[in-house]
Amino acid sequence: MPGSSVSTSSGRLAGKTALLTGATGAIGCAVARAFVKQGARVVLVARNEDKLRALVTELGSEHALSFVADVKVAKSVAAYAKFAQSQYGPIDVFFNNAGIEGPLAHITEFPEDEFDEVMAVNVRGVFLGMKYMLPVMRDGGSAIITSSVAGQCGSPQFVAYTASKHAEIGIMRSAAMDAAARRIRVNSLHPGMVESPMLSRITSVIDGGTHAGFAKSHFMTRILLGQYVSPEQVAQSALFLASDDSAMITGTQLTVDAGFMT
Repeated sequence: MPGSSVSTSSGRLAGKTALLTGATGAIGCAVARAFVKQGARVVLVARNEDKLRALVTELGSEHALSFVADVKVAKSVAAYAKFAQSQYGPIDVFFNNAGIEGPLAHITEFPEDEFDEVMAVNVRGVFLGMKYMLPVMRDGGSAIITSSVAGQCGSPQFVAYTASKHAEIGIMRSAAMDAAARRIRVNSLHPGMVESPMLSRITSVIDGGTHAGFAKSHFMTRILLGQYVSPEQVAQSALFLASDDSAMITGTQLTVDAGFMT
């Protein structure tokens, strides 16, 4: 619905500007809505122009702008950073979120080109985002990297995604040290099983090798609170890290998994 996420002058991000990559995914959309609702102006970055246009229409062009980019290409990343700065001046919040899961396969069978693609998007893309966005961020700002619980444990048949999400923690820690002199906070967000097209793809592959419903029932045995996390619940954690409420938090991992990792 156009204009449904109207920003407020008294919100937790009132007067702030944010750039979000992977903006058209389930988490990206939820975070964009939450940021705008809390007063931010946002630049939405993704590869799909039609989905970006629809999201801008929903949020309202007075609150949101879009930029089509491929996060694994340096020129593309430099361009979205320059665009954001040209439109809004120094950026307060960088939600470094774009990522892909790749296929499920045992290491001995994992396609090498697919491994390279996952690492290019999830690791190189996150690195390039930090490289080109930090110079255009406001001192005292917040950068958030979307990792995963897969970055905190091993995952069978998921070697590329798991490796990439572990690597993102290393980028986060190094960036937090590099950015500390400017009081820019850098943290990582670690969603668990999130209701999303990505999770649907994963569970359908697992169920295809067993029986329908096996994947969800298996995951539920580990989820203490007994339900998947919604994108909106992840967005609330991103909002905390983006806002001044987290002013003294940097170099940390915030896990949003309903107890999956306990």
